[in-house]
Amino acid sequence: MAALLLAAFWRDYVELRGAARLSVRERWEAVAVGLAVFAMWISLDAGWMRYGTEDAGFAPLDRDGRVDVPLAVARFVAIAGVVPVMEELFWRSFLLRRIDGRDFLGRDPRRASLAAWAASSILFASEHSLWLAGLVAGAAYGGLYVRSGNLRSPILSHAITNGTLGLWILATGQWRYW
Repeated sequence: MAALLLAAFWRDYVELRGAARLSVRERWEAVAVGLAVFAMWISLDAGWMRYGTEDAGFAPLDRDGRVDVPLAVARFVAIAGVVPVMEELFWRSFLLRRIDGRDFLGRDPRRASLAAWAASSILFASEHSLWLAGLVAGAAYGGLYVRSGNLRSPILSHAITNGTLGLWILATGQWRYW
């Protein structure tokens, strides 16, 4: 559903439509941050670092316990392709700037306040069961956005994190991270 809504309203995402391409340096920075966040994500999972108890997560398995390939591919595409765009549009493009003022589209993300960056990172963490990993991720993606002023940077970084995480989950069967 989120993918359909993103596609239907794509023309309205003025920040993505008018955004300049990332420089080579910005691309490498986004990739490096994305990989670092992935490494932290799978490391920051002690009991006190998450809400609730450890659960089985989403296991794309058939009745015989084998990976249901179409279901796994659909899940991977969602977390690596749809979620980064959807979440960065909300958490960074909208909320980070909205905290500083009503006219969020008129605000330069490079001038976001420390309070807006911190608050949006904390709120991003609150929607993840691995809250500490979510806090690190939110701070990192927010930092990329504030530094570059270009939403493509945190989207790329978030996609690298989630794509690497998805491949790792499929390779290791650690379904609890889904």
